[in-house]
Amino acid sequence: MKIAVVDGLGGGLGSQIVEGLKQLLVDSVEIIALGTNSQATSNMLERGASRGATGENAICYTVRGVDIIIGPIGIIIPNSMSGEITTTMAEAIVNSPAERILLGIKQSHVRIVGMKDISLNQLFKELKEELKDLLDACYIKQ
Repeated sequence: MKIAVVDGLGGGLGSQIVEGLKQLLVDSVEIIALGTNSQATSNMLERGASRGATGENAICYTVRGVDIIIGPIGIIIPNSMSGEITTTMAEAIVNSPAERILLGIKQSHVRIVGMKDISLNQLFKELKEELKDLLDACYIKQ
């Protein structure tokens, strides 16, 4: 099982996701940090990602071979995250055969009707529940 966590800017959200995944999942699950920049990748690796890669080509290549992609909703919106998400990256993530779990983090230039205004803690709680529903019990720590 391979899970890619995609993030940009400073990688703060991705780092929290990686840390939560490490606590929830068994060690055989590979968590891959995919940063739009080296700082984001580095911070996710520090929080426990198995390996990491940085930049457009690395993201486009890697998302083709993972089972799940996790990140903020901006990873599928070109020019989001202060312009760090390119059209090519967003397209690769959307076209990946992987299951995608996207966190509803508001984007300054896009309004999504029906998106709840909830805390990051609540989003992480919902992420864990989604993963539990999605993954076979053999991947969740007991």
